Amino acid sequence: MKRVYAFYAISCDLDAVMRNDPAARNKFEAAICYSGFHALVMYRFFHFLYIHRYFLLARLLSALTKFFTGIEIHPGAVIGKGVFIDHGAGVVIGETAVVGDNVIIYQGVTLGGTGKDKGKRHPTVEDNVMICSGAKVLGPFTVGSGAKIGAGSIVLDEVPPNATVVGVPGHVVRIAGKRIDNCCDSLSQALPDPVEEEVCELKRKIDELEAKIEKLTQKDGD
Repeated sequence: MKRVYAFYAISCDLDAVMRNDPAARNKFEAAICYSGFHALVMYRFFHFLYIHRYFLLARLLSALTKFFTGIEIHPGAVIGKGVFIDHGAGVVIGETAVVGDNVIIYQGVTLGGTGKDKGKRHPTVEDNVMICSGAKVLGPFTVGSGAKIGAGSIVLDEVPPNATVVGVPGHVVRIAGKRIDNCCDSLSQALPDPVEEEVCELKRKIDELEAKIEKLTQKDGD
């Protein structure tokens, strides 16, 4: 990701509030009332300190920002311009997370790790991604540009560009607006989904029964 000058990024973040939230009546109101915008403004400052190796001061400012806004952004995270954090309460962005330009993040979202990885532990979210309320994106993989993560989803593996992902674990249900018909076509997730397994097992049994009925019908016709 290209490095973005802080004041330009802040201006783009404010534009993102106006573009994405119909409740925002003007930039002045957005600048003084939106905790997501406040958290990003502070992030631009303490990230600058972090990359210049003022680690303790950066972490202290990050902790203060979390206290006042309810949004936790690690100073080491890399965040592009035009990002919109709506409401923001409970948002967590980890140290090695990368967030692209024009990303929309709703309340309760976590860009975190699984605890099993070293080095790069958090996801890379490319440009123009929307992550809805309560979604958890966990691990060192990429969420492709233009993707949408549904509310409450838990995503543990790569997401293709322009995909829509829902469920626990996350399933790709659309790509570029086209529905994926096979219920078993999902992301390769580490966690089992007992509901999905049961539905797919029922589908297989129905297919087997239909095949048997078709054979019996053909014999009777002969």
